[in-house]
Amino acid sequence: MLKKFINLVMLVAWVSPLLPANAASLPDFTELVEKQAAAVVNISTTQRNAFPSLPEGDPFFEFFKRFAPQMPREQESQSLGSGFIISGDGYIMTNAHVVDHADKITVRLTDKREFAARVIGADKRTDVALLKIEASNLPKVVTGNPDKLKVGEWVIAIGSPFGFDSSVTAGIVSAKGRSLPQDNFVPFIQTDVAINPGNSGGPLFNMSGEVVGINSQIYTRSGGSMGLSFAIPIDVATQVADQLRTRGTVTRGRIGVTIQEMTRELAESFGLGQPNGALISSVEKGGPADKAGIEASDVILKFDGRVVTNSSDLPRIVAAARPGKKVTVELWRKGATKQVMVEVARMPEDGRLAQAIKGLSNEAGKLIERLGISLSELSREQLLELGSNSGLLVEEVKGAAARAAGLQRGDVLLAIGNMPLRSLNQLDEIIRQVPRGRNVALLVRRGDSASYVAIRLDEK
Repeated sequence: MLKKFINLVMLVAWVSPLLPANAASLPDFTELVEKQAAAVVNISTTQRNAFPSLPEGDPFFEFFKRFAPQMPREQESQSLGSGFIISGDGYIMTNAHVVDHADKITVRLTDKREFAARVIGADKRTDVALLKIEASNLPKVVTGNPDKLKVGEWVIAIGSPFGFDSSVTAGIVSAKGRSLPQDNFVPFIQTDVAINPGNSGGPLFNMSGEVVGINSQIYTRSGGSMGLSFAIPIDVATQVADQLRTRGTVTRGRIGVTIQEMTRELAESFGLGQPNGALISSVEKGGPADKAGIEASDVILKFDGRVVTNSSDLPRIVAAARPGKKVTVELWRKGATKQVMVEVARMPEDGRLAQAIKGLSNEAGKLIERLGISLSELSREQLLELGSNSGLLVEEVKGAAARAAGLQRGDVLLAIGNMPLRSLNQLDEIIRQVPRGRNVALLVRRGDSASYVAIRLDEK
């Protein structure tokens, strides 16, 4: 009997390290929620939609007069969101899309008090809005440093999903510095915290009870949480909110370039050891970059002393620069680094980063075997339509490498590397000098935009 007991004790000692962590080792959010939930608010908005007035001659006038005489002249639509108090005198941070087009905004605290709120300012580019309610001695959040967040770290969200006030969900940081389509100015924090409609604008807390982000977007196919949530880092949101409070709007810098991501193939073609930096595919004529001598095919490695690791870094760094400031830009051009001075311009309120090429054309062609495409030269009229003094038309895509690069019939090749393409003979001469099996970078114009693609030359 004693022997069996000893064997059992030994078995437990051997198995214990292999078992999942017990409940005592899991995080306890209760104290954090008790301290911070009071600073989280429910936001409801009302939008009045006026019913259109129809003239007597309108074919629908008689229909609505006869069949809908009692129809109200105004209809109301409502939406819900979340927010959090950042100062005791009633300043509240939320998402811009939560209060967009709202005619009436009501903020409800956890103690059930309700206040009418006014919008101090909203910035659609970062999806940040600053509200104000007339109150004092309110509970407020403490902000943290998102840069100190680590992937895998526990975080929690408090908000009002589907109108259920003060709902708490938890998860971990899945990734940092995420770039999303159409969101060039926010390095999102990705989490697997359950976020649903109504959570928008609510805070994301770290385990120290500090707000590190504003829950802003989810990736979903069902309309509900799928474990892909994105939060605006609180330092980005605070910078925006500070400008909204002092000026009511946000000022950003721009230099007038269109950029694309640097791939390993493109890096090789430009002689870069690592696929770092932002590759410039076009430069706005007469813009700050153009005046500084920056060209398409340049790779921006540093801007104002800040390293540009990925292309998505550049819009955020440039936007943060003060308009009128002269900054040093470190470029990679023709196998060497180069420094230029650029005077940052102000981004228009409704502007976008410039895209500098337009038009399309047509004609019949000649085959450049090593590229695997059939090309033709453009007439003077076609070049005028294109708005360029160079370019070759893609008539047919025949090579596997060209197809893999995504080339299509109707594309226009504007340059190889940083050299404009003006004739088939010129292209042929350039290609002859490139070793077989190497990548070359082609500046391709399609529709209203231009970007570089890398094609590996036929090794046969």
